[in-house]
Amino acid sequence: VQLQAYGGGSVQAGGSLRLSCAASGESFRRYVVAWFRQAPGKERMFVAAIKLSGGTIDYADAVKGRFTISRDNAKNTVYLEMNTLRPEDTAVYYCAARGDSGSVSSSTYDYGYWGHGTQVTVSS
Repeated sequence: VQLQAYGGGSVQAGGSLRLSCAASGESFRRYVVAWFRQAPGKERMFVAAIKLSGGTIDYADAVKGRFTISRDNAKNTVYLEMNTLRPEDTAVYYCAARGDSGSVSSSTYDYGYWGHGTQVTVSS
């Protein structure tokens, strides 16, 4: 499966953005899809994940209550709605996927498919 993340941009603190992760190659329905982010000089960190069959969802503590991950199976797309953005949310955001036989995971090592990142910049 090939992944493409888009929707990043520059916003003021308190603003919102919606990222999209579109899949091609095969149906997304048999995958767990996650969002990670990487700030300059820091390691790639887990943001949110969704198991597309069954709908299990997990969030990093830093984004709970502000970010929402969702899916549209018909469009083979997973979204990350980001509200009340903070300067510390500034990073390159990546979407990743793993086979559905696996569980929702926060580890980068568990995901074998990655898209190119999309930059999110939040100014104060």
